[in-house]
Amino acid sequence: MQRAAKCALRRDLSRAFCPSSVRNCRAVKRVNSSVLCRRYSVLPPPRDEEEKAMLDSMLRVDHAGEYGANRIYAGQMAVLGRTQTGPLIQYMWDQEKMHLERFNEILGEHRVRPTLLLPLWNIAGFALGACTALLGKEGSMACTVAVEDSISEHYNSQIRTLIEADPERYTELLQLIKEFRDDEIEHHDTGLEHDAESVPGYLILKTVIQVGCKAAIYISQRI
Repeated sequence: MQRAAKCALRRDLSRAFCPSSVRNCRAVKRVNSSVLCRRYSVLPPPRDEEEKAMLDSMLRVDHAGEYGANRIYAGQMAVLGRTQTGPLIQYMWDQEKMHLERFNEILGEHRVRPTLLLPLWNIAGFALGACTALLGKEGSMACTVAVEDSISEHYNSQIRTLIEADPERYTELLQLIKEFRDDEIEHHDTGLEHDAESVPGYLILKTVIQVGCKAAIYISQRI
């Protein structure tokens, strides 16, 4: 399946709300997951301790980000799972589950320690998702926009770093990050399409969430 066709199909599916469409979403997601989660060696053998430290830090923070995103969607589903918005949130959460599963595999394969703050991100992520969902669909979508904008910006920064370093050496890792970055952008756009900006205090809420995301990224790279 061509990349443009896959992206267009995922975009169409993310707009669907009826249960039958959600079943179709999940069916297509399973196909996409089999493509994106194929097993291959993502990291080249590190040349030295400096390169290993750089890659370990990248993987550690990416894993933490996907873990946090999963907990946010879990919190949203706890509040809105039985509403009309539930299937849409579940669709995005399913993609995040796939991201996290892949990073779990990579960390295990390359013996990279996850951040020590996972218990904190567990609680904070769920609380953020649940609290914003209490504001209704618009609140949950505003949270999604803020978080996914931060994550996609972070992935873009990593892509630039790897391209500047050696794009051929990091081909597989670049491919993986770009695929996941595109999913985050899709979630961001989906949030905007579903009235994120209509929640009262949208800009303040978005700013506060993004400050928290940047702090979490900074800390997770180092601890």
